[in-house]
Amino acid sequence: MAQTFKRHIENFTCEHCGEKVEGNGYTNHCSQCLWSKHVDVHPGDRAATCGGLMEPIHVSSKKDSYVITHRCVTCGYEKNNESATDDSVDELIRVARRAVSKP
Repeated sequence: MAQTFKRHIENFTCEHCGEKVEGNGYTNHCSQCLWSKHVDVHPGDRAATCGGLMEPIHVSSKKDSYVITHRCVTCGYEKNNESATDDSVDELIRVARRAVSKP
């Protein structure tokens, strides 16, 4: 079965930090704390049954943007997501530094 992207414009309140996030149909994490939620099997399908919070565990660079690696704190699933232009630069740096300092 081919992966398909389903765009959903949804606003949400971050379950990690409480920030009110305005979604644009591509929003998949909180722009302030960078945490996400395990809701998709394929982007936008809302088919995942886990529903666990996904911690940002790593940040790497990709051309003119950054890639955030999230790990579900419930089931351990990992997923890479591109950063958004309104993501907190301080938080991106903090996650990147934390990942480097872990053994």
